[in-house]
Amino acid sequence: MLGRKERQLLDALAPRAEAEGVEIVTVEVAGAKKAPTIRVFIDTPDGVSFDELSSAQAWINAIMDELDPFPGAYMLEVSSPGIDRPLRTMEHFARYVGQPAVIKTQPREGRGSWTGVIEKAEDDVVTLDVDGQAVDIPLDTIKRAHLKGTIDFGSKA
Repeated sequence: MLGRKERQLLDALAPRAEAEGVEIVTVEVAGAKKAPTIRVFIDTPDGVSFDELSSAQAWINAIMDELDPFPGAYMLEVSSPGIDRPLRTMEHFARYVGQPAVIKTQPREGRGSWTGVIEKAEDDVVTLDVDGQAVDIPLDTIKRAHLKGTIDFGSKA
């Protein structure tokens, strides 16, 4: 699910994140090769406050300066995972059993995109209820996955 560079950045950030009590949900590298944007999504058991984002931005920036992952310019963004939280590990999928998700996979059964409710996550297989049918998706075939956020605006009175 992570590219080589993203895995390298995640591995460099993980020890400090653990010491800070922060989970690195995922790392994304996007944009132009000459001046990419590095997105680091963080979370804590109590959610992410502005102070936590600010603090994390400082120590992540220091690590990035030390690593210099892209010679020249790059932009660093540190944020919470948001309503469409990325799912990267079996632990992520297991934590959100019962929640709707969108999973992009290598093509199989004539499709590469699956939307449904996470039924279970075990033995490196995510089971998704897609329109009443259980679909087993091996973790190593998943390219990207995220929760499918929903907002309840309530009913009009």
